[in-house]
Amino acid sequence: MSRAMREGRIVITADLDYPRLLALAHQTEPGLILFRDGSWSDAEIVARMDDMLRALTPDAIEGSIIVVERDRIRRRRLPIGD
Repeated sequence: MSRAMREGRIVITADLDYPRLLALAHQTEPGLILFRDGSWSDAEIVARMDDMLRALTPDAIEGSIIVVERDRIRRRRLPIGD
């Protein structure tokens, strides 16, 4: 997480611990893309990333948690809980 913040990167993961850490620390960065709903093939990830990047601007992704599911994409601004 700290490397992503230092380098201005977005974290892409399927691990639910990352959004929890951001929420508990009231972090505003780094942005996070979370893939949910089980195991994804490489082709499915690429296709959903393409869908997400077409739907959201870079500003909308930065400072947000983007939850990517098979049938929808949700966005929640950071910090969570404020």
